[in-house]
Amino acid sequence: MATKQPAVSAPVDVTRFKYSNRVVLKTILGSRDGGVGLVGKRVVIGGWVRSSKAVTEQPATPPLPLPPPKTDERVDETGSKDVSCVEILQSRIPFFRSILKVFGGGNYHLREKLEQVIPRPPGPPPPPSPSIAFLQVSDGSCVACLQVVVVAAVAPISQLLPTGTCMLVEGVLVQPSVLGKHVIELKAEKVLHVGTVEHDKYPLSKKKLPFDMLRDCSHFRPRTTTVASVTRISNALTFASHTFFHNHGFLYMQVPIITTTDSEGFTEKFVVTTLFGKAVKMGKPNANTKIEGISLEVIKSAVNEKSNLVEELKRSDSNKEALAAAVQDLRKTNELASQLEAKEKSKPGTSLKVEKVNFSEDFFSCQTYLTVSGRLHLESYACSLGNVYSIGPRFQADCAKPVAEMSMIEIEMAFSQLEDAMSCADDFFKFLCKWILDNCSDDITFVSKRSDKTCIDRLQSLISSTVEKVSYNDVVDVLKKVTDKKFETELEWGAALTAEHLSYLVEDIHKKPVIIYNYPKQAKPFYARLNDDGKTVAAFDMVVPKAGTLISGSQNEERFDKLDSRIKELGLPREQYEWYLDLRRHGTVEHSGFSLGLDHVVLLATGLTNVRDVIPFPRSHAKADC
Repeated sequence: MATKQPAVSAPVDVTRFKYSNRVVLKTILGSRDGGVGLVGKRVVIGGWVRSSKAVTEQPATPPLPLPPPKTDERVDETGSKDVSCVEILQSRIPFFRSILKVFGGGNYHLREKLEQVIPRPPGPPPPPSPSIAFLQVSDGSCVACLQVVVVAAVAPISQLLPTGTCMLVEGVLVQPSVLGKHVIELKAEKVLHVGTVEHDKYPLSKKKLPFDMLRDCSHFRPRTTTVASVTRISNALTFASHTFFHNHGFLYMQVPIITTTDSEGFTEKFVVTTLFGKAVKMGKPNANTKIEGISLEVIKSAVNEKSNLVEELKRSDSNKEALAAAVQDLRKTNELASQLEAKEKSKPGTSLKVEKVNFSEDFFSCQTYLTVSGRLHLESYACSLGNVYSIGPRFQADCAKPVAEMSMIEIEMAFSQLEDAMSCADDFFKFLCKWILDNCSDDITFVSKRSDKTCIDRLQSLISSTVEKVSYNDVVDVLKKVTDKKFETELEWGAALTAEHLSYLVEDIHKKPVIIYNYPKQAKPFYARLNDDGKTVAAFDMVVPKAGTLISGSQNEERFDKLDSRIKELGLPREQYEWYLDLRRHGTVEHSGFSLGLDHVVLLATGLTNVRDVIPFPRSHAKADC
């Protein structure tokens, strides 16, 4: 009975990358048949070795073993052996060789047969050198690797085996002789490039490094399968964001990374200046810097604030890294306080003088910061173009936060109110979840096996669920009535909702995403529109199970007098916001928008637990290696 052969799809052409001669592996391995339809095609592929195996090639037809020599061996009465035929031949081989030389070298086969009767020296034979390498090569375009088979005649096997070796290989796609995990492999005919690896120094030589160790080598992390999948998912989310907003008539713009305005009004900011570098090069303080006294009481007050922060982090569910950063910050402040105290004791009646920079001599001639939020700048374009959005890095110099730089997606819409912004946020979030499932199935399946097997079901649930909208007042009332849970932080009206409160609300009470709106004005940025009660503002947060707050937004204050009053009430430097007030003076309009943390959505989708593992080069307190 004839064996039925597996069906092979019709041959198709391979698509080469336009800007090099190689074929991206996704075009081979990403097809429905796994690349079987490309059998027989000659391709050039490039990538890095993920794993390898070397074997010794066995001859197709091994030579028949020689029959054992007939020795006719006997033992005499004294116990000594008769001389065997082999020993006789061994003693006569030089004689036979001499005869062969006389006849012009003699017959090779005769000489070979004569030497074959000589037994091998005692001990095991030396191990043969590997002659075939089976390499699992990845170029980062997909989860799967292509098996590349290289024989020793093509390239030195030892150079190709270490993990991380870079290769550019030309060969023919064939089906493996033994079908198993791979349905297609590349039989290498030329190795065009080899980037060798120093095995002892290469951090990924060890298998299954934990994430906290991978963070110490961010420049090599994308070579791991998990981080590569996370990067492709993040890329897909960025593309999905552009697609969503393009489909709904938004215009993309980039907001400045350097700004003169505190976008939130109360956040810790990074100062941008060139003066300190100039002073260091000159070997002395800037000649135009002003001197101003700082008292010991100010430093001691900072110590108390930082001590309270450390205690709060100990009581909350904050990660250990945030707590360690806060403790380190407190220690440094204590050291500064000790130095000040010692100097004041040595010179009674004096206080330590420190340099205060005169920013009129700086590059921008004024004090500037890394931007915390781009929504204020987006407003100026929304008030001219209607609907705009931006994607980019945002910065906060807050030791309690796990990272100092995050990727944010921010939008602003003219002629829209709070309800419009909440509706857009809900649609946008579900669009992202669906996009991941539709376009990142291989990556999300792989990551789910490594981190959280429920993440695919969770995304599907989020798509089909209806978001619950609850006012801040109702949230406080509901949480105060909870009897089966003792919160570490007692909740009172006006206080910020902690991660513990939010988690219980969405996971135990509603069991689905919740939008909380109409927050107390002291809990939200100064620009949120004041409600008629004078106590709350038209702001909202979208809270998701297992992820926390993913989106924060508001209807912004379009009334000049109300916004001006809020700036004065909070004691903000008015000169920083004159341009922002101008938008109310000239053609004011109702408008609203929101911000979404892209990195936190990646965290939700992959099931990973630390945001530093989904950011390509995470920056955090006391940590910025490259």
